[in-house]
Amino acid sequence: MNERRIIVVGGGAAGFFAAITAAEASPDAQVTLLERGPQFLSKVRISGGGRCNVTHSMFDSREFARRYPRGEQALIGAFKRFQASDTVAWFAARGVKLKTESDGRMFPVTDSSETIVNCLVTAAKSAKVSVRTNCGVDSVTRGGHGFDIILSGGEKVSCERLLLATGGCRAAVAGQLAAALGHTIESPVPSLFTFQIALPWLRELAGVSVESAEVSVPGTELRERGPLLVTHWGLSGPVVLRASAWGARELHERDYKFQLLVNWLPQLSAELLLKEITARRQGQGAKLVVNAPIAPLTARLWEALVLAPGLSRETRWASLTRAQQHQLIQQLSRTELDVTGKSLNKDEFVTCGGVKLGEVNFKTMESRACPGLHFAGELLDIDGITGGFNFQAAWTTGWIAGNAMIAS
Repeated sequence: MNERRIIVVGGGAAGFFAAITAAEASPDAQVTLLERGPQFLSKVRISGGGRCNVTHSMFDSREFARRYPRGEQALIGAFKRFQASDTVAWFAARGVKLKTESDGRMFPVTDSSETIVNCLVTAAKSAKVSVRTNCGVDSVTRGGHGFDIILSGGEKVSCERLLLATGGCRAAVAGQLAAALGHTIESPVPSLFTFQIALPWLRELAGVSVESAEVSVPGTELRERGPLLVTHWGLSGPVVLRASAWGARELHERDYKFQLLVNWLPQLSAELLLKEITARRQGQGAKLVVNAPIAPLTARLWEALVLAPGLSRETRWASLTRAQQHQLIQQLSRTELDVTGKSLNKDEFVTCGGVKLGEVNFKTMESRACPGLHFAGELLDIDGITGGFNFQAAWTTGWIAGNAMIAS
């Protein structure tokens, strides 16, 4: 009979999934889940605007792994063992059906994160996982039998196998337990954030969205295309969040002060854009430039882009000078914006940084430095772009760790 004692520290997605996996695979094991805060699965509850973006409908492991600015190579093999289609099947087997949206993101058909929370809580209860809230861990030491743990209230517990799934290292203390057990913590910096831009004309466009825009940062290789949203503080939307993920460390080094170029019409090459403007000068000469937007730009955004560089509101297509034409093309394809800071995307906020990946065996998620210690989720130096990728990393690493902890 396997009476192995397993303790999972961290009641988020990765911790819950690992605890359930271990308990279901070995019913005789004693699996205890410890959460420092008063509530389990807090990030699951608020993700996706309360809908919970569970995963992404990209079922090729190698392609899926390419969506991680940090962790791609380590995750290729892991996804071959448990990937997005396995996540879909896991929830379906427990009565939760997922749906796929046009951009590939997958949500519960109920559009409620409570569906996912309830499923995980019910599965943990059915598997007889002992769950404890308001139960932080002050210290962990490695002993001959396993691990001795002192909880925040002074209680002492022990286990043979320990899983740390305490989430992103937003503060140094978050990686303290791993560091105390011999691990290197890559310094944490924000990975998903929006760009603060102080231009009045841009902020007046708050609420305007563009289905496809391209953003780039001069002097770097950062270039992303996708939906863009203008906000009261600057720019947001999937394209900005992706750029912030890929450029997390580089933008941090610049103290989040850099120049951003925006191409509002990336589907039009410079040649096609010139051709479009020339056709308007010849065929719509009497019309005011400010009143004739190029699709798919909205009238409101077009007006702002035309007037921002100083073009008169009374300028007609026929009277547009070559200099003004060049200026307009530059504004549409290379708007220069000065980013002055960042704002956290609170619902999806993740960090770049955590336990150094080379110190973990991704076949078992076990520490190479401390036998019997496992890791899962954002505590690792892994982070993905938006779209369900961060949750999938949690499910995958949690599943692998959960199975490994009960193996002989």
